[in-house]
Amino acid sequence: MYSELNRASITTLVNEFYTDIRRDRVLQPVFDGAIGANWEPHLERMVDFWCSVMLASGEFKGNVFGKHMQLQGIEMEHFRHWLALFETHVRRLFQPEVADEFLVVARRIAASLQYGYFGRAEAV
Repeated sequence: MYSELNRASITTLVNEFYTDIRRDRVLQPVFDGAIGANWEPHLERMVDFWCSVMLASGEFKGNVFGKHMQLQGIEMEHFRHWLALFETHVRRLFQPEVADEFLVVARRIAASLQYGYFGRAEAV
């Protein structure tokens, strides 16, 4: 478990989380369809994103909502799976208060995207 939140610990989170995404029966097809073989650039962007969110690094530049709204076939089940897997990883890697911070952000993002897709958010 990491005692410090920094780029190295966030990189570990992103790499381990997306390794599991690539094996997940529900999420793998969605991510493969969106990312294809371009996993390395995606992982780098996700490290930049989480560093920007959690460390206020300002490294990430992009439109998270707009990018996700381009995806087809997204269902509530995808959000449930993504959040459950993300929670497993942050709780395993970080102290409870840091994990809780990650989850507040992740749930807020999920709710925003759910409103975009479905016009409502599911409590998670």
